[in-house]
Amino acid sequence: MNRSTFSVLFYVNKGKVKNGIVPVMGRITINGTQSQFSCKRSIPLTMWDVKGNCAKGRSREALDLNRDLDNIKAQIIKHYQHLSDRVSFVTAEMVRNAYQGFGSEYETLLGAFDKDLANLKRRVGKDRAMGTYKLQLRSRNYVANFLQMCHRRSDISMQELTPDFIKEFAVYLSNDRGLASSTIWLSCMHLKGVVGRAHDNGKIQRNVFAQFHISPKCKERTYLTEEELRTVMTHEFEDANLAFIRDLFVFMNFTALSFVDLKELTTDNIVEIEGDKWIVGKRHKTDVPYQVKLLDVPLQIIERYRTFLKENPKSVFGEVNYWSVCKKLKTVMKECGIDKPISAHCARHGFATMALTNGMPIESVSRVLGHTNIVTTQIYAKITTKKLDNDLTMLANKLNASFSNIKTV
Repeated sequence: MNRSTFSVLFYVNKGKVKNGIVPVMGRITINGTQSQFSCKRSIPLTMWDVKGNCAKGRSREALDLNRDLDNIKAQIIKHYQHLSDRVSFVTAEMVRNAYQGFGSEYETLLGAFDKDLANLKRRVGKDRAMGTYKLQLRSRNYVANFLQMCHRRSDISMQELTPDFIKEFAVYLSNDRGLASSTIWLSCMHLKGVVGRAHDNGKIQRNVFAQFHISPKCKERTYLTEEELRTVMTHEFEDANLAFIRDLFVFMNFTALSFVDLKELTTDNIVEIEGDKWIVGKRHKTDVPYQVKLLDVPLQIIERYRTFLKENPKSVFGEVNYWSVCKKLKTVMKECGIDKPISAHCARHGFATMALTNGMPIESVSRVLGHTNIVTTQIYAKITTKKLDNDLTMLANKLNASFSNIKTV
């Protein structure tokens, strides 16, 4: 940037003269952009030197004011130089905001990301999970790497962003990083959200990513078929630890619990309703109330491990770690001869497909899964071709019975 375009000018606002006293104003000009601000000082109009942009005379009042104006100009120059060292595009408004002490966190893209992350981290454990924070932090680091690799920059001014920036970022994630479409979508949405919030808060004039849209390619839901589930349930493991992991997976298949709900499950959540045992609680992720009837299989699993929980007798399964379970679950599947990328979360997919295949209404399945939107549940309906075949066969039988006596002509 050509620094000769930068200037600071002081003047008085004659439109607000009162009893001969006028407020002193300042104007920053950078490359044709201007921004005014109040110096929070006043002076008799007769004392102002229009050509010198300062107070006239050697009176105490004139000397104090000129000293304050010199100090203001020095601060503005310091902020301008600081911004120029960090970003290549500096506007008069950015310098004014920095001088006045607000809006500076949104001067740069990574600065905005970091502020959002700081706010998100304060919510962890309240209404946000640590995993959510880590995902957004990962997106922030992807943006930082993209800036370094493709723009040779450590950061970028929000004013420099163009609609093509986020498109180039998506291409970088795909071609240079080789990321999956779901990760690319999530990172782009995080970036779009940061810029959108800056715009909504009045920190930038326009949201350059407002029209950007990218569709996530939903992966086929992996789950065990009923036959595969029977194989896992009846397999005899020599390692008791693997048997325990198997039982946790089977329990989730029959209750639709997510892993975090399983981890937090206590005996207080198990209640008796009209002679049957039910799990009653709220989903950790959505806070949606749910009720799941405990069938024979999950009841047997609960009873199997009841005597092992001496330290925390209220916990149903004790301390379990998601990544440890998923790692050992791969060994479980391998021993059972199942060649599928199964994680603990696949158990919920298994419950959904098994329930829909066996005729459970999608509204009820959605309620058990704790989905806030039935559209999410409909994803499972797309992959239950067996249910579609059963439904069409049932319809065909009814129609055949109704029209059996009618012959076409």
